[in-house]
Amino acid sequence: QVQLVESGGGLVQAGGSLRLSCAASGRTFSSYPMGWFRQAPGKEREFVANIRMSGGTTYYANSVKGRFTISRDNAKNTVYLQMKYLKPEDTAVYYCAALNSYYSGGYFPAIDYWGQGTQVTVSS
Repeated sequence: QVQLVESGGGLVQAGGSLRLSCAASGRTFSSYPMGWFRQAPGKEREFVANIRMSGGTTYYANSVKGRFTISRDNAKNTVYLQMKYLKPEDTAVYYCAALNSYYSGGYFPAIDYWGQGTQVTVSS
């Protein structure tokens, strides 16, 4: 079992930055590719980014590429999402997830565990 707890959300002006953190419990954190997803009001949950188990490879949704950076610290059982140049359309609840396999386009893998989410609001 892996429990995921996100933090770092909040209200920020357009053009600003936030860093989300996701702390994982359990000894198997390093055996999972980890990802971030988001869900805006009235919309489906969408993929944002994911990172391989070792942290060496990442993949991003086109909408955030160049603005967001995912990273992980396996010693701290934590995955991060650094968000820069935020836009109002980035407003959503952001979820951390442990993926069944790494995603780099094409068939989407199953999600083994979800966090409870953290709200990010970007004002114009």
